[in-house]
Parts: sequence; C-alpha cells; structure tokens
Amino acid sequence: MTTNRESLSSYERERASVFHSWSAQAAITPFMVAGAEGSYVIGEDGERHLDFSSQLVNTNLGHQHPAIIEAIVAQAQQLATIAPQHGYVSRYEAAEMILDRSFDGAAKVFFTNGGTEAVEHAVRMARLHTGRPKVLATYRSYHGSTATSINLTGDHRRWTTDTASAGVVHFFGPFLYRSEFHAETEEQECQRALEHLEHTIQFEGPNTIAAIILETVPGTAGIMVPPAGYLPGVRALCDKYGIVYIADEVMAGFGRTGAWFAFQNFGVTPDLVTFAKGVNSGYVPLGGVIINEAISNTFADRVYPGGLTYSGHPLACAAAVGSMKFMSEANVIEHARSLGDDVLGPGLLELQQRHPSVGDVRGLGVMFALELVTDRATKEPLAPYGGSSPAMNEVIAACREEKLLIFANYHRLHVVPPCTLSVEEARDGLARLDRALRVADRHYKGAR
Repeated sequence: MTTNRESLSSYERERASVFHSWSAQAAITPFMVAGAEGSYVIGEDGERHLDFSSQLVNTNLGHQHPAIIEAIVAQAQQLATIAPQHGYVSRYEAAEMILDRSFDGAAKVFFTNGGTEAVEHAVRMARLHTGRPKVLATYRSYHGSTATSINLTGDHRRWTTDTASAGVVHFFGPFLYRSEFHAETEEQECQRALEHLEHTIQFEGPNTIAAIILETVPGTAGIMVPPAGYLPGVRALCDKYGIVYIADEVMAGFGRTGAWFAFQNFGVTPDLVTFAKGVNSGYVPLGGVIINEAISNTFADRVYPGGLTYSGHPLACAAAVGSMKFMSEANVIEHARSLGDDVLGPGLLELQQRHPSVGDVRGLGVMFALELVTDRATKEPLAPYGGSSPAMNEVIAACREEKLLIFANYHRLHVVPPCTLSVEEARDGLARLDRALRVADRHYKGAR
C-alpha cells in the first residue's frame, strides 16, 4: 500500500512504517531526533535534551564523539567490510585491547553483533565445555531477547515465550531493599543469598549445571549492587561444583561502574564475560564473549559450532579501538568513578532526603537507580511490577518537560548518563530531576 508520504510529518511517517520493539504499536509516541552532541540529544524542534539515559545505557562516550567517528571513517576508507574467516587489523587490535582490560587468564574474544548474541554463545560454549545442560540465572535480570537469552532473563518479558524447556533454572539474587530472605543487613542478605544458591545447585543436581550467569550489576532489572562478599561466594560455589561462571557485562562494562568491567570492583575472575553496548558506545553494533584459557582450549581441536556473518565487523571493531584508546588516554574510567562518588551519589541521596517518594537510591559510577514509592514504610511501588501507572507516566512526562532524557522501568528511574558527563552537566541534570520528582511526591500516601 502506498500513500503520499511527503504530505505526512516525520512523526507520522515513523509511526506508519516502523515496527517498534517492546511496544504496542498503536501506543508508541516516538521522540523525533534531528541530531545529538556530547551529552545532549537534539529534537526536530531544535530543543536540546540532556541525556541521562545514554540511550539504552550504551553511549558511554556520549554522542558524535570525534575519536569514534574518525576511527569509523578511517576504517571505511581502508576496508569497509570483509568476511569473518579473514584476519584484519581492527579486529585483532580490538580483541587485544579487550583482553588486556579484562582478567588474568583471558585468552580470546569471540565477536558478535550485540549482547543477546554474546549471551547465546557464552551459554553454548559453557554447555559444550562441561557437557551439562542447565544454566542458572536470577529472577531480577535481563540477558537478551533471542531464544536462550530471553529464557535466561528473569523479568516478566520472558513469560510469553518461556516454555520451561530451555534448561534454565532461576533463583533469587541479593537485594536487601526488597529482600527475599528477610535479611536486615547486607551481611545477612549476602550469606542467605549464597545459601539459597547452593541449595538450588544441590537440588537441581550439580552434575547437570553447566553455568551460572549473572549481571555483575543488574541493569534494567534495577541496578542492585551486590554485597561485598556475594560474587566471591558465587565464584567459590562454581569452583566447588565445576560450574562455569559467566559475567554478563553487556550494560555494566566499559566504564559504566567506574571500572573497565564491573566484576573488577568485587575482586572476582569469571570464566566467560559477555559484553556489548559501551565497547564502542553503540556507534556500530558490536558485542562478544571473552573466553578463558580452559574453555578456549576445549575448541583447539574441536570445531566450535557457531558463527555470524558480521562477527567482528571492521567498522565496529575500529569504533571499539578508537573508543578504548580515548578512554585510556582521557582517564574516562577514573572520571566516571569520581562522578559517582563525588557528584551523582551524594546528589541523589540529597534528592532522597527532599522527596518522600524516593524510597531507595543505589548504584556506583554512572549507574544509579531511584525506587519511587507511595509509602516508604510499606515500600509500595509507584507502578506495579511489569507495568506502569498514571502516576509513573506523569513523572516521566515531567522529566520530558524538563528536557531530561531518563531511563524508566516500572517504578524506577535510572540515572545512567555518559561516562564523559561533566560535573556541571551532572548538577544540571540533578536539578532537573529534583523538579520532576515533585510530581512523584504528589502521589505519596505514607507518613512524611
């Protein structure tokens, strides 16, 4: 069917022709973008919006960063594309730089187009390496939307496609604010969560479990920073039962938590690491799996049954090299850490003191979450699990009025700006958020 498209607005043409992800198509109201620069996104009306979302928490170096753009242009002029069975400089340079920044014993990188494929292949590697079928994942998690990764996902988005036949077993990870273990302290939460995990392993049968996959700091599910001893405890359980530990760093990696990889904040060494998003700020799709020596050696003389046409695409890898070089030279990791410690963290805690609707603040680096509640005592959320509410929609609309792009999920607001955000931009964003939270306070019903 053809129409006179030229007579329609950009907004109308977008809605008429593009099928949007995770959406009821009749309900979408896309924000039409004309351009972007640094920490700002520019609408078609010319208005500048401060990006506190990093889009889907992936533009770690902000928008139109010259180091990445120049790397892509130079690569396109030399070699725009080539089949992945060939070798080329940008791919091995990207792999070398990723390995150097990951963990002792990291041997090789398998490149994918994004995070969900990275998870698919990490699980396939673990199953083939161990000869076991099952994988354990937490309920509060998101690992992707393809066949295996959506079943690993713990949140409600898996429900419509989960047939309980993917060999996935879910368990509860630590989350003191909404503890499943009736814990009163971080230490209790850590101990009881580890006991729960070990019981799950024992009752599922240790010899049937190939891997445990964990987002080091769960992203979309709520930015629950694990207690200090939890990840070392998981590592010990994996060693005890011969289970592969997969660290999902798709969102938390490449500076987001003030470290190259979030697991480095907790003193643990995974066996496999999945990454994507911040590796090149999403300028060209890229993801991958970092593989330790033991698993890499499994496939030294055994064919690995997997591959992708665009595995390690030259433009994507060049973008990653340009990104990592700049991050190292400009001390972006250190800046992200100090931004969280000195500006965002304290600033968000101040907002919690001023706004009764802010029940909890948690995070590190440039990765924070605010839980919005109608009652601090009962912790009643401003929107239900797996959905939204008129009150939450009003809060999001207030952020839009403030020209603040925010990552919202259920009853939470996630403060996840670029790692290159300036101190002045951070304070400006907090001031805009402060004004928007007055809307949430109108729906507060508890004692003040």
